[in-house]
Amino acid sequence: MPHDTRDLNSDRRDIADLDEIWLFGYGSLIYKVDFPYVDCATAYLDGWQRRFWQGSHDHRGTPEAPGRVLTLIEAPAKRCFGKAYRVTLNEFDHLDHREKNGYVRQLAPLQLADGRQRTGVFYVGLTNSPAHLGEASERAIAEQIFRSEGPSGSNRDYLHQLQDALAAHGEVDDHVMAIDRLVRQLAGDD
Repeated sequence: MPHDTRDLNSDRRDIADLDEIWLFGYGSLIYKVDFPYVDCATAYLDGWQRRFWQGSHDHRGTPEAPGRVLTLIEAPAKRCFGKAYRVTLNEFDHLDHREKNGYVRQLAPLQLADGRQRTGVFYVGLTNSPAHLGEASERAIAEQIFRSEGPSGSNRDYLHQLQDALAAHGEVDDHVMAIDRLVRQLAGDD
């Protein structure tokens, strides 16, 4: 059963007081920007890394057969590449709905590529949510992604579009790249 976090995210006092709201995208928000923004920049979030540990019961899978999408996990020595979007508070009705399956907003320092540091707003999957699938082998994750599909399309498309977007920015994420390679092998593309 998915865990709808829209009520948890409806309290926006944490972001309403910010001088500028910079949304940090580390997954599909890198390549699928379906909201208006004031500015956009390449950005880095220190102390976090991507992992396909979040279930997608509503976009890239179904409640009966969830897909796997990204969440961030704390990793002190790591740096996560992404895109930052300067947005207004008005965009969070849409964003909270888009990220409703077990994700909550967090705030942390964000390093923009031009050297500016801003407070970043990002979504992280709750580990105590039914949507959190947790750690698994790269092979098991790849097999689940390979066979999953939901209302927003195939889980494979999510993965391949992310890998393509990272490559276009010259970024290497070993976790994403390994799973992408395994899924392509399963599909006979490699």
